[in-house]
This record gives sequence, C-alpha cells and structure tokens, in this order.
Amino acid sequence: QVQLAESGGGVVQPGDSLTLSCVISGQSFRWTTIGWFRQAPGQVREFVGASSWNGEKMYYADSVQGRFIISRDNAKNTVYLQMNNLKPEDTADYFCASTGNIVGIRSPTDYSDWGQGTQVTVSS
Repeated sequence: QVQLAESGGGVVQPGDSLTLSCVISGQSFRWTTIGWFRQAPGQVREFVGASSWNGEKMYYADSVQGRFIISRDNAKNTVYLQMNNLKPEDTADYFCASTGNIVGIRSPTDYSDWGQGTQVTVSS
C-alpha cells in the first residue's frame, strides 16, 4: 500500500553533513509516522528518529540527538534526515519506514512498510 524510497547516501568524512530523503507514495502518507532506522553489518537494526504524520513531533535516539534533524514536507511526500557532524559510528545502511502507530515507534516491528535502504559510510 505504502511505498518508500530512500536516497542521498554516500561516502563522507567525519564531521561532514549529509541529507537523506525518503519519498513516500500511497494514500496513507498523511496517516503515517515515518521512522528512520540504521543497520551496520553484524548489528541489529536500530532506531534513529521518527516524524509524526504532521511533522510537529520529532523523536531521536540519544546517539544522534543534537546532530540529526528530521523534517517532513507533506506537499512533496518526502521526509528528510539531515545528518550533521557525522561520526564513523554512523556508518550503516539507513532505512525509512512507515507505521500507523503513534506510540510504538522505536522498534522495527512497529513498522509495516520499508524502503530498500541507502548506504552511508563515514570514514577518514
């Protein structure tokens, strides 16, 4: 029902900034919370942040609080993840996902639809 597509990944140096985009299609867009997750090789998929359906509430993992900013443009059906002061530990595949939940938003199991992911590598 809902399709998501991430883009904007790449290879950057520590301290650089990078902005990821998640384009969402489907009529359920305005009724979904959009989450960002990341997964490094050999590690579990972890919560990065999430945006409420109207973009008025943003949630962030402690590890990215103050560095990452989520914004949502409903007119363009796009959610952005602005990543600042990137660190090597930010290296991972980044995914966006959608859910109708407004309470359970921090677990991958809370989400029903996922994008294919985009690779972010932070290396000196």
